[in-house]
Amino acid sequence: MRLTSLDWAVVAIYGLIALITGLWFTRRAGKGTAEYFLAGRSMPWWLLGTSMVATTFSTDTPNLVTDMVRTGGVSQNWLWWAFVLTGMCTVFFYAKLWRRSGILTDVGFYELRYSGRPAAFLRGFRAIYLGVFFNVMIMATVTLAAIKIGGVLLGTSKYQVAIGAGVLTAIYSATSGLWGVVVTDFLLFAIAMTGALAAAWYSLDLPQVGGLHGLFSNPAVHAKLALLPDFSDMKTALAVFIVPIAVQWWSTWYPGAEPGGGGYIAQRMLAAKDEKNALQATLWFNIAHYGLRPWPWIIVALASIIVYPTLGSIQAAFPHLDPSIIKNDLAYPAMLVFLPSGLLGLVVASLAAAYMSTISTHLNWGASYVVDDVYRRFVVRDRQERHYVAVGRLTTLVLITLACVVSLWLQNALQAFQILLQIGAGTGLVFLLRWFWWRINAWSELAAMVISFCVAVYFQFVHTRLGFAPLDPSLQLVIGVAVTTAGWVTVTFLTPPASRKTLQSFHDHIRPMGPGWAGAGIHVGAPDPSESPSAAFLAWFLACVVVYGAVFGVGYLLYGRTQGALLCLATAAVATWGVMRTLPRVGLR
Repeated sequence: MRLTSLDWAVVAIYGLIALITGLWFTRRAGKGTAEYFLAGRSMPWWLLGTSMVATTFSTDTPNLVTDMVRTGGVSQNWLWWAFVLTGMCTVFFYAKLWRRSGILTDVGFYELRYSGRPAAFLRGFRAIYLGVFFNVMIMATVTLAAIKIGGVLLGTSKYQVAIGAGVLTAIYSATSGLWGVVVTDFLLFAIAMTGALAAAWYSLDLPQVGGLHGLFSNPAVHAKLALLPDFSDMKTALAVFIVPIAVQWWSTWYPGAEPGGGGYIAQRMLAAKDEKNALQATLWFNIAHYGLRPWPWIIVALASIIVYPTLGSIQAAFPHLDPSIIKNDLAYPAMLVFLPSGLLGLVVASLAAAYMSTISTHLNWGASYVVDDVYRRFVVRDRQERHYVAVGRLTTLVLITLACVVSLWLQNALQAFQILLQIGAGTGLVFLLRWFWWRINAWSELAAMVISFCVAVYFQFVHTRLGFAPLDPSLQLVIGVAVTTAGWVTVTFLTPPASRKTLQSFHDHIRPMGPGWAGAGIHVGAPDPSESPSAAFLAWFLACVVVYGAVFGVGYLLYGRTQGALLCLATAAVATWGVMRTLPRVGLR
């Protein structure tokens, strides 16, 4: 165990503050499901947006970035930087629609948009598929990261971490509801950012690293610094950049980067005061998530290449760790052992904050599916609100138990990332088009989910056992997208659309832009003059420029390339001005 009494005191103070803040909202959360899961739909953009950022600031995120940088260099971050396109699309086309829908969970959308038994089945199926299966996988990857951090810094076993962290977070989450989760997230984000910056500062201060100059001039690191992949190596460029930018962002469902919004991102938009706050919250989230946070993690990852050049050097430094979890993602917590007393406690607290923020959000979100879209919809109706809140709290305990069990099976963050990408491959386009094209129906979505899951299972467990050579993950993704998209489009035209009554009701309520409802046989009416599709597309493009300009600008500044940094940051500033000028024409009610 590497923590001193001072470190433990810092961790204890953090834990006490977080617990008190969360439990303060226990009584309010118990009033009903709208308060417990959506905080009464009364939240401002800055609180919701920061909560989204805090949720994605998980214990597994710096580990994942470290894994990518050590194995493929800084440019491999395009595997998730490409999701900027998804996120900004959600901001300017879908945030207002989600808030306008007035539903309690995003899977409640299905009986708003589709009709009959297929819609009801899809709602229940999707609630279990996402709220239990997918949700447990996500929480398991977060718990896996906590296990590795606990093993390095505390000398604890994976069972001790999984049980201890899971129980504490489940109690906190089950009592406080979304109000407690979001308000505590605001505190946790500040702590987590402070910890990430401190880890980067002290990594650079190590004698073997030698500051920024020593880091970037080191031969082992220099080959990893490129912000774009080497396009002369087309196989790598396809996997790292071309496929993510051309295919992955629109075709793949991934938690926190769902095409068109979904999951806990949709939950936050539904909890906003109004459409304007929903849009602003999602915009702030995407700017902070992709534009502000990556570089402290990247700095630590690059420094780890010097300090721990091989997996063997990590194993030698921590001989007590289970060899099955010695992977490249373990290098991030391994770098934290060099922090001084007191600051180490703050960083441990920041990682605990990251864990609690992510897990509490996923528990509250997953429980909302189980309670509102399965239990209340199909099992027990017309009970008092307090009854459903109690079921939600019980569901929270079941979900965290399943997540802890699965976490003991996983080995590294990149493995889980690729599994989740493959499972969602090909489903994204249907989630983008369902708001704007009347022909999509419940069978379209069911086909997309089932086919993508079967393809993922085939590649993960069947393909090599049949004697075929393993395929690159990017090729698996493209094949999965092609097969799934062809499958759900075929099913769409072979099955009837939703009833005209449902389509008319949905269109009257949501008022989607564009010509995609012209052939539905319903009264569409004149377009809203305040909503301009061209303005939304322009704002989307400019917002992506803002984020990528910030990422490249900060990177070049750290690399000492001042001219490139100033050009990128100036471009980001001009694009920011353009976004602000365009916003009034996006059409918010």
